[in-house]
Parts: sequence; structure tokens; C-alpha cells
Amino acid sequence: MPTIETDRSELRQLVEDWALWRDAGDWERFATVWHPVDGWMTATWFQGPATDFIAISREAFDNGVSILHFLGGHTSDVIGDRAMAQTKMTINQRSEIDGVEVDVVCTGRFYDFCTRHEGAWKIVRRQPIYEKDRLDVVDPSATLSLDPQLLGRFPVGYRHLGYLQTKAGFTVKTGLPGLTGEVVQRLYAEGAKWLAGSSTPGDPH
Repeated sequence: MPTIETDRSELRQLVEDWALWRDAGDWERFATVWHPVDGWMTATWFQGPATDFIAISREAFDNGVSILHFLGGHTSDVIGDRAMAQTKMTINQRSEIDGVEVDVVCTGRFYDFCTRHEGAWKIVRRQPIYEKDRLDVVDPSATLSLDPQLLGRFPVGYRHLGYLQTKAGFTVKTGLPGLTGEVVQRLYAEGAKWLAGSSTPGDPH
């Protein structure tokens, strides 16, 4: 029988596999971290089934889009075959804004609704929490002026990431959870309901 310690170790491995396989473009193995039916991904630039996320990510990867992930501390709450996992992370994207190459680094957490499926932990829903971000020009001698109106369209937690992705042609969702506020509190409540046996992992739409 699995123990809490082995469950938590396997959940940490699941999250690490997500980051390593996604950033390496190992799409066949990346697909295995998701629940095969109910997997759902929310990001600034995408909200939908995991199968669609994999396909769009693969296309972007093949076209040279550079989005990388780095992981930090991890914790999980496990009740039976349900778990909520939280992992500190950064999202790193390199692109051009108005002809100037920049890096944006967004710091936050992956907040994962997980379930045991056929004996293995899978991600049912991933909702990042966006805590803060920054933008740096790659060439220190370059100068860049940002449009304050466009920058102000996005919450402070992913303001520069949203700006860069909009300039790169993505449609960026506003109102995603940050470090504090009503949206992230609602997310925590959905996580508690998931652990308590809710039939769905909240409303990801």
C-alpha cells in the first residue's frame, strides 16, 4: 500500500517530469503526466484540454518559441486518491518586443489538482499562480519603451509576460490568480473541495 511519503515523492516526480519533458520537447512522455481524459491546462496564453495544449506547445516549440520552466520548493496535500500539489517555479520566455530581444521571468507556483489513475498520479488540472515578473533586454546597450496602456491591461503578477506574449501574437487571458486577492482565494477553495471529494476540480474556464 502507498504511504503519504511515497505519494508525495511520486507527486514531486510528476511535476518534475512535466517541466523536463515539456521543455525538452519530449511530447510522448509529456502526455503521460496528464489524466488521459480530464487533463486541463490554464496558462496566460492557453486554456483548454491537455491534449490541445500538447499539440499547440509542440507546434510553438517547432517554430522556435522559447518558453522554459525552472522549479523550486514543493509541497502536497494527499487524501486517498486525490492530491493538491504546489511547486515554486519560474516561467522564462525570450522573444522580441518592437525589434528588441528581451527576457521575461515570471515567478509563481504551479497549483495542481491530481488524482491516482490506474495506480499512478496524474495531473487533472494545472493552474499557475502568478506572483511577480520582470523584463530585461538581452543586449544591455539596447533601449526599449513600453506602452503603459498595454502594460496596465494585465495583473501585476504577469504584467510583463502578458505584454511580451501579446506583442508576440498570443491572446493573453486577464484575471488569472496572483499572490493575493479574491481570485487566488477562490482557487484555494476549489483545491479544498477537490481534496474533499468534489466531482470536478473547480471551474477551469
